[in-house]
Amino acid sequence: MNDWLIPDWPAPANVRGCVTTRSGGVSHGPYQSLNLGDHVQDDPAAVAENRQRLVDSLGCRPAWLKQVHGISVVEADPAQVLEADASWTSTPGIAATIMTADCLPVFFCNRQGTRVAAAHAGWRGLVSGVLEATAASLESSTRDILVWFGPAIGPDAFEVGAEVREAFVSEHSRAKTAFKPSVNDGRFMADIYQLARLRLASIGIDAIYGGGWCTYTDTARFYSFRRSSQTGRLASLIWLTQPLDEA
Repeated sequence: MNDWLIPDWPAPANVRGCVTTRSGGVSHGPYQSLNLGDHVQDDPAAVAENRQRLVDSLGCRPAWLKQVHGISVVEADPAQVLEADASWTSTPGIAATIMTADCLPVFFCNRQGTRVAAAHAGWRGLVSGVLEATAASLESSTRDILVWFGPAIGPDAFEVGAEVREAFVSEHSRAKTAFKPSVNDGRFMADIYQLARLRLASIGIDAIYGGGWCTYTDTARFYSFRRSSQTGRLASLIWLTQPLDEA
C-alpha cells in the first residue's frame, strides 16, 4: 500500500520489512481501515480480510503472536499463535510479526542476512530486557546486528509516572536523559526511542536506524491506544527472501 513504511537501513538485500498504516483495509469506525488485531473487538470477518490483504500485498507468511508485554522470544511459526513479545526466523518467506498501537516495533537482522527478528517494546518490555533477549536470538556478535525502529508514541506525548522513570534509571543511570518533567506534577515525558537506543548501546549495538514518528499525533496514519483505547493495531513484519549466496 502506498503509505506503508518500508525500512530505510543498510540491511542485506534479502531482508525485507514493512510496517502497515491505517490505510488499505475494510474495517469501520475506530478501527478504520486496516486493523490487523483480532483481539480488539473489531468484526472478525473484517480482520480476516485485512490479514489476507496483507499477505497478498507482501507475499510472506506472518507469524502472529499473543503479546503480553514480556521478554519471551520464540521462533516464528505461522501455524500457531505463540505467547511472546518477539520472534526470530531464518526461514525465507516466514515473517516475524508483531502488532502495536503506541509501543515500539523493533526489527533486527544480522549483516550476513541469515536471521531476522521483530520485537514488541512497550516500557515494561524495554525495562525487562526484551530488546536484549531479541538480539541474543540472532546468535550473532552484537557488532554484526542492525536494528530499525518503527513508529511509536513520541516523546512529547508519552507521559509516565515517576515509578516508570525510576525503573529505568535504577538499571541504567543514563536513562535520566530520556525523561523530562511533565506539566503534571510528579510525572514525566518519556522518549521511548532514546530508551531503546540506550538499552541496545549497553550491549554493544549502535547500528540503529529509523524512529522519529509519533503514533499519538499522526491520526491519519497510525493507531494509538493512548489516543483512543478502542482502536486497531498496526503490523510490523520482517522476513527473508532467498539466501544471499543463492540470489
